[in-house]
Amino acid sequence: MAGNSIGQLFKVTTFGESHGPAIGCIVDGCPPNLELSTADLQIDLDRRKPGRSHYTSTRRETDQVKILSGVFNGKTTGTPIALEIPNLDAREKDYTEIKDKFRPGHGDYSYQQKYSIRDYRGGGRASARETAARVAAGAIAKKFLQTNCNINVHAYVCQIGSITADQIDLQVVRDNEFNFCDTQKIAQLEALITKLRRDGDSIGALVEARVTNVPAGLGEPVFDRLDADLAHAIMSINAVKGVEIGAGFACVTTNGSNFRDEILPQGFASNHAGGILAGISTGQDIVLRAAFKPAASIRIPARTIDLNSQATEIVTNGRHDPCVAIRAVPIVEAMTAIVLTDHLLRHRGQNGYIF
Repeated sequence: MAGNSIGQLFKVTTFGESHGPAIGCIVDGCPPNLELSTADLQIDLDRRKPGRSHYTSTRRETDQVKILSGVFNGKTTGTPIALEIPNLDAREKDYTEIKDKFRPGHGDYSYQQKYSIRDYRGGGRASARETAARVAAGAIAKKFLQTNCNINVHAYVCQIGSITADQIDLQVVRDNEFNFCDTQKIAQLEALITKLRRDGDSIGALVEARVTNVPAGLGEPVFDRLDADLAHAIMSINAVKGVEIGAGFACVTTNGSNFRDEILPQGFASNHAGGILAGISTGQDIVLRAAFKPAASIRIPARTIDLNSQATEIVTNGRHDPCVAIRAVPIVEAMTAIVLTDHLLRHRGQNGYIF
């Protein structure tokens, strides 16, 4: 299977399946002498792990990461960093009854068509469980960005279903169980997710990421555009069906005279471009949004076929998220940070300096 790596100079390769013994990754290209410990990685892993909230999956994983190589005496050595996260609460029996059926909205059917074999236990490699490894790698990238350039990546849920944030307050995102940026909407969210869990249904959501202190000059103007690489990274996250940079799809109904970001002696007058022009960062905040689809693993029966192409019905039991975007916030941060770190190192290689 190809396509398990991302990045050119800061390269992350993940491995493992949802119900296998462990998941993990290799981070290659991290510069030496960056102070790093498991505590640096555990913060974001704890934000992503299941079982922390009444409104997410009840799967119980400690997600305790182990650093197997690449760190000596508390600092990176410049060699590959190997990270491992054991799977402790895998339940293969939850999937035995449906192992010969294709779950609508999942990768079961397409995997079978491509490989003629699949790990039916929670989706195997296609499971969002794999993203824990990305979060661990992303924590390294986030520390590199903050240490070297004071670049900070913050993501938050700004819409669940039809409930939209009226304000963005980064100070409250980690204080509620939805990673939501508007505390005035928490009661509505509690009622919505409680009803969905009771009904066995799910809902989609929107996650926004904002990157501050980004220097101008990251990215390339053609195939290696910074926005293209960010879109690639974000679209690689499970359940993401759309990505916007800056004002995104609002450009369709906006006149050019209003959409363009005028440049004044003191800086840009607006940021409809989301901090990127011609594939290169402008020095403004980078703003992107990811649309997450409703989880397909729900208790409401659905029509499908089995391995013999015979019509049947399926109900997905087990432990699942009624809104997957709630736990996706640190994943969006991680993928954004990985891309930016890679582009910083590529910039240094081409131009001889890091900002």
